Amino acid sequence: MIIDNYSGFIFDLDGTIYRGSNVIPGADKVINVIKDSGKQVIFISNKTTGTVKEYYRFLSDNGFCISEDEIINATIVIKKYLVENYPGAIFFAVGERVFIDELISADFKMSDQPDKIEIVIVTLDRTFNYRKLETAANALEKGARFFAANIDDTCPVDSGEVMDAGSIISALEKRTHRKLEKHFGKPSEFMMNEINSRIGKTNGKILIVGDRLETDIAMANKYGIDSALVLSGVKNFPGIYPDIKPTFTLDDVTELLK
Repeated sequence: MIIDNYSGFIFDLDGTIYRGSNVIPGADKVINVIKDSGKQVIFISNKTTGTVKEYYRFLSDNGFCISEDEIINATIVIKKYLVENYPGAIFFAVGERVFIDELISADFKMSDQPDKIEIVIVTLDRTFNYRKLETAANALEKGARFFAANIDDTCPVDSGEVMDAGSIISALEKRTHRKLEKHFGKPSEFMMNEINSRIGKTNGKILIVGDRLETDIAMANKYGIDSALVLSGVKNFPGIYPDIKPTFTLDDVTELLK
């Protein structure tokens, strides 16, 4: 089996372990077999529309024998950076209420007044509208920092895909002629540092498993880690990223047991 060659596994969540509200059939068995064999597992997600606690509860309720501290999402990573570098800053987020509330809980202040905004943050926002775009643009034109929790162009859902942060970032860059300064999801060094702090040292190789070339597989390539691209999530366009190549290409995570 593929899993026999590795001592640690880093799994993307949306599109890899589940899609929308449905677990990929057999994904629970794969994770539980890996855990039962004493190997390390970390779950990572660029998605910010739920908390780590909510992701843990969803997986646990669906038969995954895991712990909450094995899950990392982009919210955790950007919040840690902001606490260390911009404590108490005033921000505006193109993002959903869950993401905003997590930053407010860390003593950051949300404002929609461009003159007061110190940091603009972009992430997945299914309530995105023109007013939010213009508020963010006006703040950037007045000198606010330009960060993103993640840079995914789309997010997989039950019925297909929806627009994600990457599309909004592109719109803001064209609108303001400002370039995104930092992002904190895959494949950033910030996400990798958080993974390393959780997974620690292993006695063998690590495998990154995900459904997206430009984030999951790109991160593996960037850090010299083997990777498995699964075809259960977003539609990939290899011609757009000809230099990003996975070690394995699988229909879904259950093929790790073959």
